[in-house]
Amino acid sequence: MKTIAALQDLVTAASLEGEPSAAELDAIELEMPVIRAEVELLDAQIMTLDRPVSEVDARRIRRARRRVMAARRDLTNRTITVRAGGAA
Repeated sequence: MKTIAALQDLVTAASLEGEPSAAELDAIELEMPVIRAEVELLDAQIMTLDRPVSEVDARRIRRARRRVMAARRDLTNRTITVRAGGAA
């Protein structure tokens, strides 16, 4: 019988301690418009879970989806500009 051993170090509480680095906080800040848009979409979808979708609900979900797509597009364009060495 072969024994199976972990190939990676264990994740412990000690490895999770500490504050996020400045780079991690900057990345979160850069992604906040996408996060907010996705939360708004999720809220619109949750509101329709226990009832039939009305025309107003459908419009709200469509608008929220468009905001998510626009936020993702803006984030992608900003990321490409920064990587290319241009000003953000």
